[in-house]
Amino acid sequence: KVLIDVPRSELAEELAQSETKVQVLQDTLQQVLDRREEERQSRQLLQLYLEALKTEDSILSKVAEPEAAARKEMDVVDTGTSSTDTSATTALSDQVLAALKHKPVPELCLDSQDLELVLKEDAAALASALGWDKQRAGALQEACDQELSKRLKQVQTLHSLRSTCKGKKTLP
Repeated sequence: KVLIDVPRSELAEELAQSETKVQVLQDTLQQVLDRREEERQSRQLLQLYLEALKTEDSILSKVAEPEAAARKEMDVVDTGTSSTDTSATTALSDQVLAALKHKPVPELCLDSQDLELVLKEDAAALASALGWDKQRAGALQEACDQELSKRLKQVQTLHSLRSTCKGKKTLP
């Protein structure tokens, strides 16, 4: 780095070389530094990608288990055998309703499957189940929609990175 910053004429005099040779030397050194920086950035990007893959795998494994349970719960609700309370009939589990009601930012606490269920729910039924007004329930659904959209964009980005990385592996 220091040799690159030294004026050419001074370096040429010190090395007893022509300014042309010193310029070639400085250019070569700059290329080496640039390549090292690109390699460092590539390693960082790869590390981020690997961490994202681990996170994605973790999320997918967590979603797989509740998905089956959510289907069972919806089947029970759909047949009308799970609850005799007619004041607030929703397809949402008690756990989801508790999270929606008591967490400060519930959309961050729910998995994607539950976010979809909240979005499909009628705003009036959701408001009734939570004991809220319809406007507050609508705002909650909007927040859930934004969080779900953000997650879907992240998954699309990961898939794009994955396909890009697969394409580069086949190059010579």
